[in-house]
Amino acid sequence: MPTRRALLTSAAVLAVSLAAPAAARSDRPIPVTATFSILGDMVKRIGGERVAVTTLVGANGDAHVYQPTPTDARIVSETHILVVNGLQFEGWLDRLIAASGFRGVRVVATDGVEPISFGGAFDPHAWQSLGNAIAYVDNITAALAQADPANAADFHRNRAAYVADIETLDAEIRGNVASLPADRRVVVTSHDAFQYFSRDYGLEFVAPQGLSTESEASAKDVAALVRQIRERGIRAVFIENVADPRLLKQIADETGTIIGGTLYPDALSGPDGPAATFLDMMRHNAATLALALIS
Repeated sequence: MPTRRALLTSAAVLAVSLAAPAAARSDRPIPVTATFSILGDMVKRIGGERVAVTTLVGANGDAHVYQPTPTDARIVSETHILVVNGLQFEGWLDRLIAASGFRGVRVVATDGVEPISFGGAFDPHAWQSLGNAIAYVDNITAALAQADPANAADFHRNRAAYVADIETLDAEIRGNVASLPADRRVVVTSHDAFQYFSRDYGLEFVAPQGLSTESEASAKDVAALVRQIRERGIRAVFIENVADPRLLKQIADETGTIIGGTLYPDALSGPDGPAATFLDMMRHNAATLALALIS
């Protein structure tokens, strides 16, 4: 009996075959647009030289509050494949597609992912699970292979190597987190972007903001968090590259906790930073958490 993932991959292939622009050719890179930097990196890793990738929300950019430009509409109008996260992460996406007249293939990277329900909504940060990342990779691979069948074998080879690296990193992170004492597994961050990481690796994340950086922390929520930090003896808080650090620094000052480092929840760093690729990002986040929590 076909697995659920196999059925989903087949459906993605069928969707691409029905809609893929005829102009895509095996001797020219496929124009692909990714909505934000993590997806762009995944597409580059799978597509290699066979894809020409444009990323709308770049390194250190906050996709939650992003406002598309007329240039973005032009880019999307000319792309063959548009890779999106889904789960309502890109709240601006439908407006951009309507403005661009996009007629290519939209690939929803989270197809096949079982989303976490959090605060009455689906948590869109599904890439924070390396298990989910394999579903992302499978959906992207299926779309590229159908758009450029002459190079499908290359895409599948790249996919296999990528998945092997993902699985190796997953085991590495599980080993690092397993060494943490039970009373040092609570993490304070700016917004709730790490619930998938929490589920997979046994850490507890609390934050003054909700699923989106657009939400504002109320005075009541901040006071409750300060009380929780004191009562539970939480040792460190972590700022994020996509969020204003001032509130977390204020909380750290008020509670006497340390700033444990910078985490990368929704966007990569620049090429010279510690989170230049998706796997670098996950490795950096895990190492930063473990170092601060065990100190």
